[in-house]
Amino acid sequence: MSQAQPGTPALANNYMKVFVQRDYSEGTAVKFQTRFPTELESRIDKHTFETTINKLNEYFAEAEKGTCSTYCEGCLACITAYLNYICTETHYEKVSQNKELMRIIYRIRNYLLPILLGKSIHS
Repeated sequence: MSQAQPGTPALANNYMKVFVQRDYSEGTAVKFQTRFPTELESRIDKHTFETTINKLNEYFAEAEKGTCSTYCEGCLACITAYLNYICTETHYEKVSQNKELMRIIYRIRNYLLPILLGKSIHS
């Protein structure tokens, strides 16, 4: 089985996978680069791609924002030895599992291009 070369799209289950790189220019917060991948040139327009990535970046900025509520959530977690997370979700989980965020899927010219979100974005 051959592996795809870096910078080339990987085909799996008859779908082309294109990876959008993380943007570390403003630190380690979850943020994706808006640079348009060349593999998508004939599939979606550049403006639609950039709008979607900017929307994703807004969701993750909201999820990582430190507020009084998130600090209280952290204190409660320490007091309860993190057992409170058995019953509740963290602010980050609530925002990152937003239904609108999870529906960011394009159906353009019979292509299905989902933005896959999972634990891999936390690394």
